[in-house]
Amino acid sequence: MAAPKRGRSASAQSKPGRSLALILIAIVALTGGMFASGHNTPRLGIDLAGGTSITLQAVAQPGEESAINKTNMDTAVDIMNRRVNGLGVSEAEVQTQGDKNIIVNIPKGTNSEEARQQVGTTAKLYFRPVLATEASVGAATATPSPSASGSASSSPSSSASPKTTASSSKTGSATPSASATSQGRAVSDALKADASSSASPSASASASTTPSATSSAAASAAAAKLEAQYTALDCSKKSVQNTAGKNAKAEDATVACGQVSGVWYKYVLGPAAVDGTDVKKAAAVLNTTTAAGWQVTMDFTGKGGDKFAKVTGELAKNTAPQNEFGIVLDGQVVSSPSVSSSITGGSAEISGSFTQEEAQSLANMLSYGALPLTFKVANMTTVTAALGGEQLHAGLIAGAIGLALVVVYLLVFYRGLSVIAIPSLLVSAILTYVIMALLGPGIGFALNLPAVCGAIVAIGITADSFIVFFERIRDEIREGRSLRPSVERAWPRARRTILVSDFVSFLAAAVLFIVTVGKVQGFAFTLGLTTVLDVVVVFLFTKPLMTILARRKFFADGHKWSGIDPKALGAKPPLRRTRRPAPVDPKEA
Repeated sequence: MAAPKRGRSASAQSKPGRSLALILIAIVALTGGMFASGHNTPRLGIDLAGGTSITLQAVAQPGEESAINKTNMDTAVDIMNRRVNGLGVSEAEVQTQGDKNIIVNIPKGTNSEEARQQVGTTAKLYFRPVLATEASVGAATATPSPSASGSASSSPSSSASPKTTASSSKTGSATPSASATSQGRAVSDALKADASSSASPSASASASTTPSATSSAAASAAAAKLEAQYTALDCSKKSVQNTAGKNAKAEDATVACGQVSGVWYKYVLGPAAVDGTDVKKAAAVLNTTTAAGWQVTMDFTGKGGDKFAKVTGELAKNTAPQNEFGIVLDGQVVSSPSVSSSITGGSAEISGSFTQEEAQSLANMLSYGALPLTFKVANMTTVTAALGGEQLHAGLIAGAIGLALVVVYLLVFYRGLSVIAIPSLLVSAILTYVIMALLGPGIGFALNLPAVCGAIVAIGITADSFIVFFERIRDEIREGRSLRPSVERAWPRARRTILVSDFVSFLAAAVLFIVTVGKVQGFAFTLGLTTVLDVVVVFLFTKPLMTILARRKFFADGHKWSGIDPKALGAKPPLRRTRRPAPVDPKEA
């Protein structure tokens, strides 16, 4: 009979308590971390916790029907996904449906309301020069005070591209202004000034047509139309706030509304100077070195930096409010910082009396606001938490039934060996639960119904590993070996089979996770996680526990209730070592 291997394997066989102590310490540490984090339960997905499902439909502009293609749809999905994830929403799902629709599922939770608002804001992001502005408090008869504008100053930097800061005032008051006639005249003057430095339509309604250019008449007509829109614009109305300037083309001047410190302003904006796609990234940062507080930093692409430097250089020559640029998202001015010098180097900072939420919201809009297509909300439904609770309850019942059937099977067919298998299942379940609870705040993992199904399937995978090991031990006993050497001889063979089986399961889970989207990824992630934990439990808990119990008389003697009774298994007679007969001397023969 072959003896167990010496060296490292023999040491592991003689000290199985080390492996058991290791996994128990890991369980205690992970459980302690779970309670310390304050997240004692896994986060739940939209189908379990409730939330909102939004269907967005791509709308083609006249002559741009070909823009609705797979490339642009995939880009829009990526931007929307980053937009909602930037708000810290757990397990928000964004995926295409058909050729023109995008489904956005937002679970109920922190910032979910803001996410719903931002994901519905689907128009492109533009930086437009401000030609004129006026506060609107209940009526269009007030103008912003001079304190609404700030300054931009260059700050020295060790790099070749110094950062400059655009200061955005977050304070604003309203002072009485002149009549609507004088309002129109102010807009006219702004358009005239803009016309002298750019090709945008800018002439007053009262300006006479010059014989030198026919285009001047068209520009005057466009300016008159813009003046009329501006005079009639009432940004105190919510319906107007969300629609003014929404359908304006990038190359045209437009009117729009924007809010600063609770006060709604109406703006006249020039053609877009910088597109949202020119922003590489933006972030909200807390400036602790000065009294600036929360700021928003922007990094532009190469071309975007050049365009931004050009427009800020032109704006810096003007006085307020025409030294401001409006950051326009979905036709609404979300910020209008002012500058006093050209901002070069491809980076800028927007500072003002921002709160953390305001700075983060603006940074998200700058980073993820430039969509290649225009969308409309085709459908919006709400999944109640009550329905999710019923689904979770049904899933837990299914899991409990599956676990109970496995336990019954182990008790009937393996009898005493079930005292090894059942604790192993419990250890695997505890590790799975604790790790899922920690992954919620860690990586934003949320448990959905398919993930629950993956955990239920994992019960069978874990039980399969035990069965492979137990059957290998039984095979050795049938060969006539006693229990202790049978355990050590069976383990290398069972280990190889378990690793191959778990590898195949993990590979299938990995492929599912990579090639699928939405809820199927939850199933794949849970299946992969539990497969890895199965290997950990079998190696560090099941095998060492079996080694320890094999030394106990109940199992070593093959009690009929042990599950490894040699008589019940039909074992051969015990293997014995026998000496070879001595060679016969030919002379004696």
